[in-house]
Amino acid sequence: MARMKGGELIADYLVQEKVPYIFGICGHGNVGILDALYDRRDKIQLVSPRHEQCAGHMADAYFRVKHKPVATLTSTGPGSANMVMSLATALSDSSAFLCITSNVPTSQHNRAPFQELYKHNQADFAQVMRPVVKRAFQPSRVDMLPLALRQAMDTMVTGRPGPVNIDIPYNVYQEEADVELPPPSHIHRAHRPGASTEDIALALDLIAQARKAVIFIGHGATLSEAGEEITELAHRLQIPVITSPNGMGAISGDDPLALGFIGRNGAYPANEAGRRSDLVITLGTRFDDRSSSSWHEGYSWNFPGTKLIHVDIDPQELGRNYAPTLGLIADIKVFTRQLLTALDARPGITRQQFAPWLDQVRGWQAEWEAFVRPHFGDSTSPLRPEFVVGTLQKVLPDDVILALDSGVHHNWFMQFWKAKRPQSMLNSWGYSSMGFGVCGVMGAALAAPDRPCVAVVGDGGFTMAPYVLCTAVEHNLPVVWIVWNNFAWGAIRDLQYGLFDGREIGTAFYKGQTGERYNPDFAAWARACGADGYTVTRPQELAAAVERALKNKRPCVIDVHVDADVRPPSTGTWQLPPIPYKEPAFGKPWRA
Repeated sequence: MARMKGGELIADYLVQEKVPYIFGICGHGNVGILDALYDRRDKIQLVSPRHEQCAGHMADAYFRVKHKPVATLTSTGPGSANMVMSLATALSDSSAFLCITSNVPTSQHNRAPFQELYKHNQADFAQVMRPVVKRAFQPSRVDMLPLALRQAMDTMVTGRPGPVNIDIPYNVYQEEADVELPPPSHIHRAHRPGASTEDIALALDLIAQARKAVIFIGHGATLSEAGEEITELAHRLQIPVITSPNGMGAISGDDPLALGFIGRNGAYPANEAGRRSDLVITLGTRFDDRSSSSWHEGYSWNFPGTKLIHVDIDPQELGRNYAPTLGLIADIKVFTRQLLTALDARPGITRQQFAPWLDQVRGWQAEWEAFVRPHFGDSTSPLRPEFVVGTLQKVLPDDVILALDSGVHHNWFMQFWKAKRPQSMLNSWGYSSMGFGVCGVMGAALAAPDRPCVAVVGDGGFTMAPYVLCTAVEHNLPVVWIVWNNFAWGAIRDLQYGLFDGREIGTAFYKGQTGERYNPDFAAWARACGADGYTVTRPQELAAAVERALKNKRPCVIDVHVDADVRPPSTGTWQLPPIPYKEPAFGKPWRA
C-alpha cells in the first residue's frame, strides 16, 4: 500500500481507467483535488466550460459518441446543484458519466457551514442527486474511496448505462491514508446477456406466424452497437424498421427499409406501418408518449391486437406501457445475432412471407414523399424549415455528428433527417433539456476529433448557453452551431396556435411593447468571442455558409432565419391531458 491523498487516489484511478477528460469548474470545495490533476495533466485533461450544466452535457455527449465514460468535477453548493439538469438528461437517455461533486468537511457536518444542506440530514446533497443518477455514493474517508470508485465505474456501464455520483467532503481530497488503487472496472469489457434458447425459439414462432412485421429500435440498439446485425436481420427478412431519435443511424436513414420516426411528429410510413402491423419486434426502446401517440389506439400502434416481442437490457422497461407477448431481457446485439443464427435452422421463415406487406409499405413511402418533397425546394425568405433540413442533408458529410437541442427544429429533424451512421445523431429525448445540443456538441468534438460536429439549436436554447463560444475558442474546437432563428419559443408557440386558438403569450421574442421581433445578432456575438459568425436570411446563402464553416475548421455560429409560421405536419397525435388531442394532418388512425 502507498500513502496517498484522496485527491491523488481519485486522479490515479481515472488515469488507470483511461479516462481522458474531466469536465468541470473550480471552487473552494474542490480546490483540494486540483493539485493532483495538475500533476497528471499529461494523462488526463481538465476542460473547464463556463457553466457546470455544460460540463455534464459535454460528458453525456462524449459517451453517446464514444461509448466510454468520462468524469465531471464540481464544487459544493450551486456548482454541484447546476449538474442536476445534465444528470437528469443522461439518466433519461441511458448515457453514462462519473459525476464527482464536493461537500463540506466532515468535521463541520451538521453545523450549517457555508453551502451545507442540513435540514433533514447532515451534508445531505446526495439526496438531491438520488432521482437523477443511477447510484449515489458518499465516501467520508480516504480509505472508503477505492471501493466507492470501483463500484461507481462498474455501476455506470453494467446493464443499462447511467450517470453515477460520488459526493466527496472537501477534507477527503487532502487527507491521507494507506490505500491501494482499486482493480480495473468493467468499463472496457461490457456485460452482454443473451436470451435463452427457448425464448429464441418462441420469438421465431411469432415471426413465422406474422405477415405484417415491423422492427422498432431505440437507444439500446445504438448502445449495444447492433446496427450491423439489425440491418442484416431487416434485409434478410425484408422487414421495415422504425427508429426512435436515439436509434437513428443504427440502420442507415437512406436504407429503403428505414421508415424513420413514429408518433405525432414522425413520418407517415412509420405510423401507418406501426398501426397496421401484426407483429412489432422492439429492440432497446420504450413506448413513451411521443413515440406512441400518447398511447391512443390506432394512431401509432394497435396493442394488444398487435403481437409484441419486447427486448431490453432493463427489465423495468418490459411491459411498462404495453404488455409484451414475449418479453426478453437481453443485450440487443447479442439477441439479434442469436436470432440470425437460429434463422438458419428455420427455413420456413423467408422474405417471401413479408413481400405483400412490403409492397404496402412502399406505397405509403411514395405517398409521403409526394406530399412533403415539393417544399424541400421552396425558395423563401425567411427560409422554409424543410429547405433547411434538406440543404443540410445535402451539404453535411455522411460522417457528421449532429447534436440537436430541444425545440421546434428538433421536430423537423425527427421527421425528415436521415442519419447515415450509428452514434451520429445526438438528442435530448427522454428529458428534452434545452442546452444539451448547444453544449454537448463540444463533448462530441472531443470524442471524435476527426469528424465534423454540428449542432442545430433554437434561438431560445442558444441564448440559454452562449458561453459555449468561450470554451470552443479556448480549446480550438471546430464545432458549428446552426441557430434556428424563428424569434420565438417555437415549439410552445405552435401548441398555443394548435390548442389555444392562437392566443400567444410568453412565447414570441419582442422588443418592449412595439411588436418588433427581437434577437441579438448571433453572428456578431460569435465574432466578439473570437469565433466565426454568419447570418443567413436567403436560401441561396445557406449551403455556402455551412461549407465555409466546415472548411475553416474553427468555432462558428450560423444564424439562420427560419419561417416560424410553417409547422411540421402531424402524422400521429400527442395529448396534454385534459386538453383534447388533435387528429393527424396527414393520414388517418386505423384500428384492427
